[in-house]
Amino acid sequence: MEIVLGKYFDMVKDHLSQLQYPLSFLSDTHTDVEQWQSKARKAVKSLLGYQPPKTALDPIIHDEYIKDGLIYQHVSYAQPYGPRTVGILMRPEKAAGKLPGFLGLHDHGGFKYYGKEKITAPKKPPAIMKDYQAHYYGGRAWASELALKGYVVFVPDVFLWGSRKIMPEDLSARYVKAWQEGLNQPVDSDAYIQAYNDYAAFAEHDITKTFIEAGMTWPGVTVHDDMRALDFLLTQPDVDADNLGCAGLSGGGNRTVYLAAMDERIKCTCCAGFMSTASEFALYKVFTHTWMMYIPGLTELMDFPDLYSIHGKKPTMVLYAVDDPLFTPKGQQDADKRLKAIYTKMGTPELYSGLFFPGPHKFDVEMQETAFAFFDKWLK
Repeated sequence: MEIVLGKYFDMVKDHLSQLQYPLSFLSDTHTDVEQWQSKARKAVKSLLGYQPPKTALDPIIHDEYIKDGLIYQHVSYAQPYGPRTVGILMRPEKAAGKLPGFLGLHDHGGFKYYGKEKITAPKKPPAIMKDYQAHYYGGRAWASELALKGYVVFVPDVFLWGSRKIMPEDLSARYVKAWQEGLNQPVDSDAYIQAYNDYAAFAEHDITKTFIEAGMTWPGVTVHDDMRALDFLLTQPDVDADNLGCAGLSGGGNRTVYLAAMDERIKCTCCAGFMSTASEFALYKVFTHTWMMYIPGLTELMDFPDLYSIHGKKPTMVLYAVDDPLFTPKGQQDADKRLKAIYTKMGTPELYSGLFFPGPHKFDVEMQETAFAFFDKWLK
């Protein structure tokens, strides 16, 4: 098992072994789900550390067309800081009445140049996305596939991706000089995109340190972006506000955990390829994950699966890949056991579904169809 601490491994291992996770619902001090949920959510909100001023959405429709039975709208809306969010809204062409609303949450993937395009099939998809979708998604744009099944699906760019990315020209030369040759290539070319992704991976470290020093967190900004996307989705007159869901793979699974924990409007969720315990993350797999996932102080209060369980007595699914190199087998298995125990203590064991699939890190067609059936059961 690969570790990064050498002879200091036991220092962190011993610390982790002493943690009591006082804000886990499994703690004997918690018996009332709603009271615990309110207390836990308040504590996590404080740790997230990002409370921007309220800002009007000011939505704009930039393009609208019909493709393969779906009405597509490319839209944008304002944010308190930084560029407007651009997203893709999809609904069945011939649908009538209220439909379940759904947020499709794109992944991290070490690929920040594009966001929403990773899981949609717009009019002019970037050519580079074909191989990307083949590798992680079985060759499908899963958010578009879900819309065809009778959902209003919105896929927004999140902070640092796509329309919300930080452009190289906005930063000093120290961040871009190693990739300047690639960044001098034509915009949207494969060479430019690769250089951008490399630069963005480097800049990620200082962005995170800036937030932490300022008393903010990257997850706090992520949660705000995704809650604002839900605000936008709820402006659509054909969205059933009582039946809202979200899902994503990897970084999108991480976003699913955050959003489920912090926004009570979400009813049904599926986290694909992003679930383990804090101890296995810290001891063995810290190098496989982005700064995007870390909430300083959280592990003193609860384990990572506990964060997802703040969703409460609502339909909750995790899809695990047995051979996923981003997680240890033990971490995935222990997380599954912990979530089962939590939902059993809540008195709703039927609301948690943890399923293991063979293969590496992915959200392939079989996993997608499993999730779609889950959404149909609880949102329709």
